Amino acid sequence: MKVAARRGVSAWDTAPGAGHTRTVPVTHLTRAARATHSMRCALVALVAFGTASLACPAHADELTGTLKKIHDDGVVVLGVREASIPFSYFDGKGTVGYSQTIALQIVDEIKKTLGLPQLKVHEITVTSSNRTPMLLNNQIDLECGSTTHTVERENVAAFSNSFFQYAVRMITRKSSGITDFPDLASKTVVTTAGTSDERLLRRLNTEKHLNMRITSARDHAEAFTAVKDDRAVAFVMDEPIVYGFKSTDPHPEDFVVTGTPLGYEVYACMFRKGDEPLRTLVNGVIARGQIAGDAERLYNQWFTQPIPPHGINLNFPLSEQNRTLFAHPNDRALD
Repeated sequence: MKVAARRGVSAWDTAPGAGHTRTVPVTHLTRAARATHSMRCALVALVAFGTASLACPAHADELTGTLKKIHDDGVVVLGVREASIPFSYFDGKGTVGYSQTIALQIVDEIKKTLGLPQLKVHEITVTSSNRTPMLLNNQIDLECGSTTHTVERENVAAFSNSFFQYAVRMITRKSSGITDFPDLASKTVVTTAGTSDERLLRRLNTEKHLNMRITSARDHAEAFTAVKDDRAVAFVMDEPIVYGFKSTDPHPEDFVVTGTPLGYEVYACMFRKGDEPLRTLVNGVIARGQIAGDAERLYNQWFTQPIPPHGINLNFPLSEQNRTLFAHPNDRALD
């Protein structure tokens, strides 16, 4: 269930989704039984190498970090986005999207690992500005939305294998005549507060002496609204995000995505530092899906086919960069 009220204007009118059910306690075994159990699990894992997860759940007294917290609390708390179309957004019934699907695949793996098939799932809406503090304050356990993995962010949080690579560009009105970033000189430009794009845009402004008036919106929807209301000439953001807003606008023909990329970055799930058990679990889920071809099928579902709630097709084919990423899973930042 949603445990934080949503504020602001989203891309679509939405309503909160429902939570899941109760948890089931994990039984404690004797030391000898645990040893036998562990040996049996190891044998099963060897036989089933390359498949989903270990067939045997972990014991409560063997857990550490986030997995222990989830077990003890009886709930896993996901940070979700309100309008990061098509990655993580509200469709009128609940949270859906490309990266939300990956998050739920990770939740399923956590259930198997903990032996808690009825583990509760809570969702808390986060923004670009508050997602990291909420993670560090243990208000969320995992965030798989549209968070960029950067070297700087590694100082405060850990990141999974990347699940999406993209370019940083801008969306503007077609009538504006703007085709590239030098055209933004002395104009008002909007981006989303707390994003790596904001850092790139401000660096460009300083290095190229463009004298842009840069405003930082609370979330992506607010930033795009500033362009629609002519309070800014362009919204600088991740290319798939701005394509999402263009495609879902009532008048997509009025807007154009343009600009030589400011850079290339990757999205990843974010969790607390120093948590190797969770890192291994999360990376296993992502890597298996990419190597098996599930990631490409998931991509096509959200980027080349009609998506909820209005059946809009983003028509954003898989790039060669993402195809290469899926063939070689890794957790490297690109900056």
